[in-house]
Amino acid sequence: MGPVRTCVGCRARADRSSLLRIVVRDFELVVDTAAVLPGRGAWLHPQIQCYQLAVKRRAFGRALRNSGKLDTAALENSVRENRLNG
Repeated sequence: MGPVRTCVGCRARADRSSLLRIVVRDFELVVDTAAVLPGRGAWLHPQIQCYQLAVKRRAFGRALRNSGKLDTAALENSVRENRLNG
């Protein structure tokens, strides 16, 4: 088993390879597919339910230590596409 991370949506622990790494770029949440972008990262299951829980709980701001308003539209689209393709 590889490194374990916690999903910011459902708070379940999972293998890093089964989660998406999310980072902030210009107040926009983006998926870091290679997990190499600088800065803090938040981990999320590629499921719309986990995304919705994270948004409802305002977990992205806390996990990424960002107090500004974050644009989640691109991330929502990525999660929806990942679910359809995955």
